[in-house]
Amino acid sequence: MDSSEHGSSKSSTGEASAGTLPPGLTEEEAEEIQVELTKVEDEIQTLRQVIVVKERHAAELKRRLGIGPLSEIKQNLTKGWHEVQCSNAYLTASATLEEIGRSDAYKRTQETLSQAGHMTSAAFSSVGSAIRNRFGEMRNSPSFKSFEDKVENMKYKVMGRSNGESDHSPTSNNAPF
Repeated sequence: MDSSEHGSSKSSTGEASAGTLPPGLTEEEAEEIQVELTKVEDEIQTLRQVIVVKERHAAELKRRLGIGPLSEIKQNLTKGWHEVQCSNAYLTASATLEEIGRSDAYKRTQETLSQAGHMTSAAFSSVGSAIRNRFGEMRNSPSFKSFEDKVENMKYKVMGRSNGESDHSPTSNNAPF
């Protein structure tokens, strides 16, 4: 920037504060401070422009390396998880859980639950065997055999009629099944 631009910003700010100088500050000191403020603001603007250029350059380098937005998210999540694992809260909780896992009460509870699981498994197995045996007995009973024969006769009668044939007995060799 040239000096004319500095002078214009000084005059606009200077005019606004010309009549009201802070106590203990001379007009010459105020003018020096104003010049310094203008320089700092110009440097800030220049740095903003440099940051924009650097961000574009970084984005181009990432694109050329094949680092996309998803890769960046994955990297950020990995880094965040690592930071969580290194945090005092996580380490304290982890140590507490390890202590609980080594405690006698936990071991007894684990053993009790394991035994209960085995007993439940055995009970279900016994119930399954009993039901299977009961159905086997039921199937061999005279009343079930009678019911089975009646269903078979009905099936052959219906199938025989649907094919345009007369009644067939279940002992017939022409059975469709």
